[in-house]
Amino acid sequence: MAFAALAVFVAALPAFISDVKAQQFAYVGIYLIALLGLNILTGYTGQISLGHGAFMAIGGYTTVILMVGNEQFGGSITGGVRDVWTIPAAGLVAGLVGLAFGLPALRLSGLYLALATFAVAVAMPSAIKRFDSFTGGGTGVNLFGKPELTGGLTGVDLLGRHLSFNLWLYYLCWSIALVAFAVAWLVLRGRTGRAFRAVRDSETAAISSGISLARYKTLAFGISAAYAGVAGSLFAIANTYVNPDTFPVLLSIELLIGIVVGGLGRLSGLVFGAYVIAFFRLYWAQGEDLGSLLPHRVIEETHKPGGPAIVYGVFLILLMFVLPSGVAGLFRSIGAALTRRR
Repeated sequence: MAFAALAVFVAALPAFISDVKAQQFAYVGIYLIALLGLNILTGYTGQISLGHGAFMAIGGYTTVILMVGNEQFGGSITGGVRDVWTIPAAGLVAGLVGLAFGLPALRLSGLYLALATFAVAVAMPSAIKRFDSFTGGGTGVNLFGKPELTGGLTGVDLLGRHLSFNLWLYYLCWSIALVAFAVAWLVLRGRTGRAFRAVRDSETAAISSGISLARYKTLAFGISAAYAGVAGSLFAIANTYVNPDTFPVLLSIELLIGIVVGGLGRLSGLVFGAYVIAFFRLYWAQGEDLGSLLPHRVIEETHKPGGPAIVYGVFLILLMFVLPSGVAGLFRSIGAALTRRR
């Protein structure tokens, strides 16, 4: 029921918002895809990752290379693949990298695993600059105006309706996000999901029940990275420009914040986590004076730089006090209260 309501809301929302807002809400869908994958790994399997921004970068650059190639940088890949068809390829490549990373990560857990994944996120921008014959290095790659970018200049005609690029992007991102949500729900409600939760709750009990830790931990990494790769591909398409700064270290931290806000081990609140990431990141990028939202006694000179960071930090602290289990925990409490009343 909740999923159907979300689908109806997503379909109807563009009628009530501007074209620019549609693009902004498209980013919410992109972050939702990434959060679904990270929650499978961290919330359901108990493996902390601080490096999912790196998997998004892998997906994003897979899309870029397939679309425009690397001949302009001295390579031999011609590109020419339509952006939509690069999305599953980006998920596949990132998923395979996630599986490969999951194997050595079996020896790590807790903070040691978090540190290892964080190291990947820190190294990724430098690696992108190092292999400039594939990625364009620090200069980056511009996708705007490329024929492979669907609707980039003229929009898209879909089902008898002409859509601007922003509206097309909105429907593309949210269609994939809803499918990804349904797939995650199906995976987690079945045998695989029960195995993930068993690994999270007690590895010793999981082993005694015949669950292979190596298989399910590695599988969780692969699925999670594939989701991040799809999100990274859509992120590159939405930005129409990609360079190492497109996937900074901070992105991995923001994704972890998103699943905490939404609720660890729950899918129902992740939309709100994605919304928080997208719109705080948007205000931050635009340099909005978010510091003025706080009382004057907290920030005496609100027009100084740093307002967005201060508000973001205060917001997260208050949220953890008010909703320690995230938005999904709030939904669960409301549902339990309604059940008791009945």
